[in-house]
Amino acid sequence: MVAPLYTTASGLLFHAGKILVVTVGLPARGKTHISRALERYLRWAGVKTTVISLGDYRRKTIGGAQRLPPDYFTLGEKTTDTEALRKKCLEGCEQLIWDFFKDGQVVIYDANNGTAGQRRRVAEKFASAGIHVIFLESICDDPSIIERNIRSVKISSPDVQSSRLQWQYRGWNPDKAVEDYYRRIKDHEKNYEPVEELDWPHIRIINVGEKILVNAIQGYLQSRIIFFLMNIHNRPRTIYFARSGHSLIEHSYKADADLSDVGWEYAEKLRDFVLERREKSLKQRGIDPKGSRLAIWTSARRRAHHTAWPFIQAADPKNPGGPRCNVRVIEKPQMSEINPGVWDGLTPEQARKYYPQEWERFVKDPYSFRAPRAESYHDLSVRLEPTLIELERQQEDLLIIGHASVIRCLLAYLIGLPASEIPAIEVARGDLYEVVPASYGVESHALHFWDGPGRRHDADHPHELTPDGTPNQNNFYENYAEDTRGKRKATMTEEDAEAIRNAQHPLDGGSSPEPTPMTSHGQATPAST
Repeated sequence: MVAPLYTTASGLLFHAGKILVVTVGLPARGKTHISRALERYLRWAGVKTTVISLGDYRRKTIGGAQRLPPDYFTLGEKTTDTEALRKKCLEGCEQLIWDFFKDGQVVIYDANNGTAGQRRRVAEKFASAGIHVIFLESICDDPSIIERNIRSVKISSPDVQSSRLQWQYRGWNPDKAVEDYYRRIKDHEKNYEPVEELDWPHIRIINVGEKILVNAIQGYLQSRIIFFLMNIHNRPRTIYFARSGHSLIEHSYKADADLSDVGWEYAEKLRDFVLERREKSLKQRGIDPKGSRLAIWTSARRRAHHTAWPFIQAADPKNPGGPRCNVRVIEKPQMSEINPGVWDGLTPEQARKYYPQEWERFVKDPYSFRAPRAESYHDLSVRLEPTLIELERQQEDLLIIGHASVIRCLLAYLIGLPASEIPAIEVARGDLYEVVPASYGVESHALHFWDGPGRRHDADHPHELTPDGTPNQNNFYENYAEDTRGKRKATMTEEDAEAIRNAQHPLDGGSSPEPTPMTSHGQATPAST
């Protein structure tokens, strides 16, 4: 099982050695998507991992495509200045790899590496220092995948969408831009040499997961890399997260209560908001909303599963005017909320009073602490690992209706937040969290759609007060083990900060009224720019 299991002071798996994954492939073959997804997974597993991209290094040190010599990307003879510039970029990028290996374990070198000579030079250079080198080739012979990659990645990549510079394809007709990029690919194809050398370990991925060929892969960590790569794809999809509705009995892990009247109202609001937003998104992509199925995952708890019932009703073909949507609802018992153990039903204040020693250990490390007969967030992450793999494999749009603790873990994985941040992520009932995986990170938003009981737990919101005017603390989280109070954020390491910066977009306000950012208790979640 892989979750943040192996996090140590060094961040290294002592038995796995240091690994350099060298990507290989023609442009628009999904190398960046695969690299970023693998980086996210290994970091979640507690392995110090980074992606070092030759293209990113070039853009940072030299600038975009318009600042390069005309013959920089062309094949054949080049001017002396161009050769010197290419050599400077290559050596600078490789120095970044050496620098990371001083205390890191896995580097994913994202570049074309299209000739056997180039690959051999890199492999021999790093293997001589005791580093395990693996070639990771992405092969695409499906024209639809290639064109989708060009339109969604290359024409919208940092080379062409920075507001600071006049990039190559800005202002182009999209079809003309695709045609021009195909021309660049044809130039690369002339000298491209597939990975066929058997003297180096290699992984060949065909059509981003359709088929995988493996040679000479050894050891636990390398095997986990293979396992993960067998489950990914790059089809466009949107993943939504929402809390389950308010139940008749809150703050009890043992009670499996049904939704309250307010909870049913919330479930209908959630259905309307998700279907409306998804319909708009699908139409923009030229897809019929009624023909595109929405997968819905819930826990086996009544309040979660019943929150999905309005979607099932909306999909009934007997409805006047026909079904509004096409859905498939699946219960997943492993998505139940975190088990509070002996703290079940206790407020944070009561837990601090009755279990002072445990509480002191808890506030020092909210992620790893386990109350008597309870689960820690670490335990929950281990339990959710099969769900994460299913999440990567899922190709349809997905709505996860669940509990705050579960949503925190899944969001942290997708966005790239460190484990220490998970317990402090505020997940408000009434917000829809929308995550769109992309090649250069994730696009993510928190969208507010509902106000009502169970949304807030502070006196600044009058609808949360009891009749005598005191704050009502009994309707925000399903059980107090999920509450963010007391779960201060641990000091982040530089690597943690870098993990957050690598996410393309933080959860930010969307286009709906009163956008609500995802926050940690007491302060905003760190965001990349």
